[in-house]
Amino acid sequence: MTGVEVVVGLAIAVGLVGVVVPVVPGALLVWAAIVVWGIEVGTATGWAVGAAATLAIAGGQIIKYTIPRKQLQRQGVPNRSLIVGGLVAIVGFFVIPVVGLFIGFVVGTYASELQRVGPRLAWPSTWAALRAVGVSMLLELASVLLATTAWIIGVVVT
Repeated sequence: MTGVEVVVGLAIAVGLVGVVVPVVPGALLVWAAIVVWGIEVGTATGWAVGAAATLAIAGGQIIKYTIPRKQLQRQGVPNRSLIVGGLVAIVGFFVIPVVGLFIGFVVGTYASELQRVGPRLAWPSTWAALRAVGVSMLLELASVLLATTAWIIGVVVT
């Protein structure tokens, strides 16, 4: 294993964590690391792995928005509640580092839904938004793990 592969492996590991803890742009970091490796290797295998990673991660980025969006539309949760949740999550991240991101999202989404639908329906809507965010993260993680698997196979083959 070369120094480049070690650095790329570390970047991929940080990117994988970034998918789950959205402080680092995880998918982008994993993609960039694999593409840099593919260019550095300069073989057909390197280019094929870079292309496979690009397809997997790009597809994951598309799917991570479309599937949860359809779930939220079926539940009747508007984009406004997600935007408010996201904005409060950003504030929460700075008030209570890392954990505040999650707490802020729940509080912001619940407050927006409370104003929109009242106390009886606010929590089910908030729960639907949390599930959608979880599904989105899992879909992104799956695409990044698929790209990582392609990279591992590429390292073994070259």
